[in-house]
Amino acid sequence: MAIQYLALTTLIVLYSLMFIGGYISAAGLGLTCPEWPLCPNGVFPSEEYLVEWVHRTTAATTGVLVIATMIASFINKNADLKIKITSSLATVLVITQITLGALVIDTKLHAVLVAIHLGIGIWLFAMVCLTVLFAFRIKDRKS
Repeated sequence: MAIQYLALTTLIVLYSLMFIGGYISAAGLGLTCPEWPLCPNGVFPSEEYLVEWVHRTTAATTGVLVIATMIASFINKNADLKIKITSSLATVLVITQITLGALVIDTKLHAVLVAIHLGIGIWLFAMVCLTVLFAFRIKDRKS
């Protein structure tokens, strides 16, 4: 049962990340924190960098959760190939997203990179959503 709730938590945190990212983009706050990975004031930024810092912290948390879900899918004896594939794709996509996020900041919000970042984010959400669906279909076998 643990993998189901790990996958569901991952989906909820990922959705929160996408919501915060959408807010940052719509509010024009994409470059409020012009350095990556930390803001100018370090690990705990001042108030002016707070929204972008929350986005980056949530992104790091999402990355850890996606990777943990993939590991759990490979450890679980009852997990089928579908969940292993979707969680592995999600892991590749989350690493790509974090890398793209850094490039987006480095290139000062290059429009093409921002669009790719959004597209891969949607694909990542789909893979995590499928992982959750497949996780809740795992049947515990009695030994």
